Amino acid sequence: AYGQWLPSASFSSGMSWQGAGEQTFGSLTAEQLGFADQPSFLFSNYSASLSYGIDGRTLMAPGQAKRNRDATQAQIAEAEASLRQSVTKAYLQALRSDESLLLARQQLERAEVNQRLAEGRREVGSGNAIDVQQAEVNVGRAQVEVLRSESALQTAEIQLLQRLGVDLGSAPNLSTTFELRQPTWESNQLYNMALERNPSLSSLRANEEAAKYGEKIAKSAYLPSLSLSAGISGFTRQASSTDAQEAQARAQSQGQMQQCEFQNDLWSRLADPLPPLDCSRFQITEEHLQAIRDGNNAFPFDFTKQPASARMTISIPVFQGLGRQREVEAARAQRQDAAYRVREQELALEANITSALGTVNAAYQAALIEERNQTLADEQLRLAQDQYRLGLTSFIELVEAETVKAQADRERINALFAYHDALADLEAVVGTPLR
Repeated sequence: AYGQWLPSASFSSGMSWQGAGEQTFGSLTAEQLGFADQPSFLFSNYSASLSYGIDGRTLMAPGQAKRNRDATQAQIAEAEASLRQSVTKAYLQALRSDESLLLARQQLERAEVNQRLAEGRREVGSGNAIDVQQAEVNVGRAQVEVLRSESALQTAEIQLLQRLGVDLGSAPNLSTTFELRQPTWESNQLYNMALERNPSLSSLRANEEAAKYGEKIAKSAYLPSLSLSAGISGFTRQASSTDAQEAQARAQSQGQMQQCEFQNDLWSRLADPLPPLDCSRFQITEEHLQAIRDGNNAFPFDFTKQPASARMTISIPVFQGLGRQREVEAARAQRQDAAYRVREQELALEANITSALGTVNAAYQAALIEERNQTLADEQLRLAQDQYRLGLTSFIELVEAETVKAQADRERINALFAYHDALADLEAVVGTPLR
């Protein structure tokens, strides 16, 4: 945009050849004009020009470019925020899959312990084969769950690496441990933060500023424009033969001498004769002919300069078929649309923050409940295992306690990561990390 403020300069040069023969100049031929037997010619030329033009749109172009650059940078920031949320979700999914694999392995260990308990009771005569077979089935199911969890973890890691843009053969370091922290934010506090940091809102505001300046540029079409230009040029012209020029010079010399001799004869007949003129000065000499030949040897660089030229033009637009008014109205409509989109985003932020914060609070309470349920399920399973060892309960009741324990573990993991997913969504809306 700043480059449009600089003048433009150009230089051109060329060579051409014109063969011998008859030429026409309008309705007349060269012979009719007294230029018979035209030879071939070599021509060369050059021209250099400098021009400069300025108008309101050119003057305001850098300001528009700056605002477009700001809008692009805001879009980049918005894309970065979207990428951050996507990577966070993928990382949380990988952690969730890792925790699920750990639970599946723990469940397999408990199933193997239960199998040994069932086999031990059968050996001492207090158990039966059905309990042992059921324990073996539970071990097989636990092994299948481990395989599924390992596959899910591998898929989650690949998706995470894909979003990170690194080699899929790498192994991500899933070492983060997220704490369950009670939300203490207020909607108004988060809304004020979002008004300053939400990337989507910042991008829309940047677009609004660009649209405002675009309206000013549209109005600049009513301003006058100024253009300046200057140039120099030169040419050469060399004939293949100077015979025609020499003949023309001899004919001209002969005519001048005849005219001189006639005038001397006339003056001699006067009553008071005048002194005669020196007619020899009109006689063509070899020096004159050589000068004609030397003057013809100009190709390609013995240029004859043409007069320099310069021009200044001031153009004042008067009427252009309402095209400028239409452009101004279109720019004004675009600016209003941008302002409405900003307002729409501000209203949506308030609703989205209230909803997301409610989701985070609910997820936090649910995670607390699931932690308590997991503790109770642990105690229930421990009691069921002790009672089964003592023969006070059946294997079916032990399996039911194991099922309750496995479900409680899964629900705790789901609730914990649901809380962090909801927190990631809230951070995306606010536009800044909250942890």
